[in-house]
Amino acid sequence: MVPLTPFLWPALAAATASEMVSAFAKELAQLAAGDPSNSVPREPRWTTPNRVALELPSMQLREFSPDGDGIATLICAPLALHDATLTDFAPDHSLVAALQMAGLRNLFVTDWRSASPDMRFFSIDSYLADLNVVVDELGGCAILVEVCQGGWMALVYAARYPGKVRGLVLAGAPVDINAGESELSRLAHSAPASMAKQLVEVGGGCVRGAHLLQLWRHPPLEPQAIQDLLQVPDDMPGSSALIARFREWYMRPIDLPGTYYLEVVQWLYKDNQLATGRFAALGRPIDLAMVRGPIFLLAARNDEVVAPEQLLAATRLVGSKELRTEIAACTHLGLFMGATTVRQTWPEIARWLAATSAGLPTR
Repeated sequence: MVPLTPFLWPALAAATASEMVSAFAKELAQLAAGDPSNSVPREPRWTTPNRVALELPSMQLREFSPDGDGIATLICAPLALHDATLTDFAPDHSLVAALQMAGLRNLFVTDWRSASPDMRFFSIDSYLADLNVVVDELGGCAILVEVCQGGWMALVYAARYPGKVRGLVLAGAPVDINAGESELSRLAHSAPASMAKQLVEVGGGCVRGAHLLQLWRHPPLEPQAIQDLLQVPDDMPGSSALIARFREWYMRPIDLPGTYYLEVVQWLYKDNQLATGRFAALGRPIDLAMVRGPIFLLAARNDEVVAPEQLLAATRLVGSKELRTEIAACTHLGLFMGATTVRQTWPEIARWLAATSAGLPTR
């Protein structure tokens, strides 16, 4: 669930740079000859009742708490390969439901739109601007819960508008790409930037989710692998339906604006600008030391997408004096979909958030 270059790592992780270019050129030719309109229709299924509270160019703001009051909690879903139902996948596999059951009532999710051709020039600033509109709509201050690629975006937002973020949760989010190494980050450093540009050209200015799935070449997930990811036993009743639901979700990618995509690949993954103090957003340089509110960092021990060190590096970059870290025994998607993580870890985070919003000690 990350932008282009990392998406290629399962197929090309063992290749040299020249081999990658050659293999990618062949894939591009096949993609250009294909019809991206044949991709799987995007029909996301939400588990928890909700309503659309606000329509913006980049997203629908979904409200899950009609009786909510107090400071809002905004889950910032990743803007990458899959849609925002990652946060509300299925019963017992929904961090939205876990946060609600733990007492958070004023709860919202950013449901990013799949990029249409007229969105091809949307940039990182475009999404940050709409995120700012949402926070203002929620009262001008919110707790941000950031998932995967939503994490760096929320961290940038918190540094740009520190007075608007009461507390911050970063789960499986890349902050300092150079702080650790994963198969993903190794390829991100070695693959030429031209690969990303060519993929945008093939998509007519957007990066097609169907193309990314083709290029990823990840083998179809076996039932046991999905059960391990979702943290359910082999003999659990209804496991076949759950596996089918995961496969359907996984094969329903979203498209990304080409401008946004190229910025993420270059600025975040290749140049590591966020961690080195060279990132700029909405006309201002971003200084992570300006993030001084409470921060909870949740990493996955076996994360194949974001090495734990790449997230936990935030502890030395932010200005907050109230930091909590936890490493869960799971994979990347297990952080958000795993039954054990949802049942045990996220309620603990919710209690921490409730104490934060009330101004109580959080240790």
